[in-house]
Amino acid sequence: MRTRIAGVIAVLTAVAMTGAGVLVYALESARIERAVNAQIDQEIAEFRELRIDPGTGEEFADVGSLLNVFLTRNVPDDDEMLVGYVRGEVPERTRNRYGQEVLDEPAFRSAVSDLSGAGGTRVIESPAFGETWVTVVPVVNTLGSGALVIVNFLADEHDELRRTLQTYALVALLSLGLITTIAAFQSGRLLAPLRTLEETAREITATDLSRRLPERGNDDITALTRTINGMLERLDSGFAAQRQFLDDAGHELKTPLTVLRGHLELLDHGDPEDLADTRDLLLDEVDRMSRLVGDLILLAKARRPDFLVTSEVDLDQLTRSVLAKATALGERDWQLDGTASGTVVLDEQRVTQAVLQLADNAVKHTDPGALVAIGSARAGGRLTLWVRDAGDGIAPEDRDAVLERFGRSHVRPGDDGFGLGLSIVSAIAHAHGGEVRIGDAEPHGAHVEIVLPDPATSRPSTRPASTSTRPTEESTWPRS
Repeated sequence: MRTRIAGVIAVLTAVAMTGAGVLVYALESARIERAVNAQIDQEIAEFRELRIDPGTGEEFADVGSLLNVFLTRNVPDDDEMLVGYVRGEVPERTRNRYGQEVLDEPAFRSAVSDLSGAGGTRVIESPAFGETWVTVVPVVNTLGSGALVIVNFLADEHDELRRTLQTYALVALLSLGLITTIAAFQSGRLLAPLRTLEETAREITATDLSRRLPERGNDDITALTRTINGMLERLDSGFAAQRQFLDDAGHELKTPLTVLRGHLELLDHGDPEDLADTRDLLLDEVDRMSRLVGDLILLAKARRPDFLVTSEVDLDQLTRSVLAKATALGERDWQLDGTASGTVVLDEQRVTQAVLQLADNAVKHTDPGALVAIGSARAGGRLTLWVRDAGDGIAPEDRDAVLERFGRSHVRPGDDGFGLGLSIVSAIAHAHGGEVRIGDAEPHGAHVEIVLPDPATSRPSTRPASTSTRPTEESTWPRS
């Protein structure tokens, strides 16, 4: 790629410089021709204005005198020669470095002969003096005839132009080499992140996705690097979730499988009562394993893009519906603290699942008839749903641990959970861009909040509950 970039720049630079040289040559050639034409026009104009002989003060009597006076009084340029012809006489000329050599040139003689009648200009080429313009101005009066021949030599002008172009070509070649070198060096610098990307990508394996590509600058390559880093982050998260799922499943399923194997080995096939008891126990263990696998699969899916199916949800209806479903979880003093008004975009089923999980935890850590309250509010760009109870509460030192997989605080008798409930709630909250907060309820108990972003509002809109009695709506949420 570096060679290609440098090659393309070199070709484009060479084409541009060549085009510039051709253009300069064409423009300078046209300028030289214009200058020669102007010089010829000036000589012809001066010749035609010469009417009076300075020596006599009268008009010229013959063509020879006219030509002689014009040639002797005119000082031509170095690249110009004036020649006067009078019929029957030797031509008269101004001094020039070529001299008689020009007059003896066959091409010059032919041009003068052809143009002597009507006049005009002809361009001839000579090995001795190069490109030459021959202009003939016929002169006729009552005493004779003749012609003024203006000879312009363009060899010096063309030689100067060629030297200029040779110098330009040398400078252009040096510039081309310099530009190509700079292009190769700069392209190497620009492509350095790609080489780093390649080297880093080569070092990344399926077992180590923690490496990240360095991000420098703010160009397209940096954007590509940032995109690849994001992809690596997603792959790392996906593989980490898979590894954690396999580790958790292998660790947690070991115990129930051991129980199943032990009871099957000790099973007395001849005892119907033992068969029935063993069957019930094995079915209970299978149910526990099924529930464990379901929770682990849910946690593994929590980081997938399709984990949430969002839609507009009425917050007041959502809060009351969750409370109605929670009443089936146990005989408690269910209360509604308040509901938020309006609608918000979220996954209604996942949020309902999360709040019911909090309610189920509250039931497990309270006695029958104890207070369990559910509520929602929106303020300051945040939506909060909470469950509070009057149970044992969660010790401050355990609040971070219980949000992790299989993290548990103190266990009450009859609690057959795996310690995955709050980790599922946390996964659902994080999938919505929110978090789970654990605090103390008044006067005692736990107060757990699910805090979600709510950009649709920035002012409080909590609607107080009209009553604290239990809702009469029948729950349809199955207890797991």
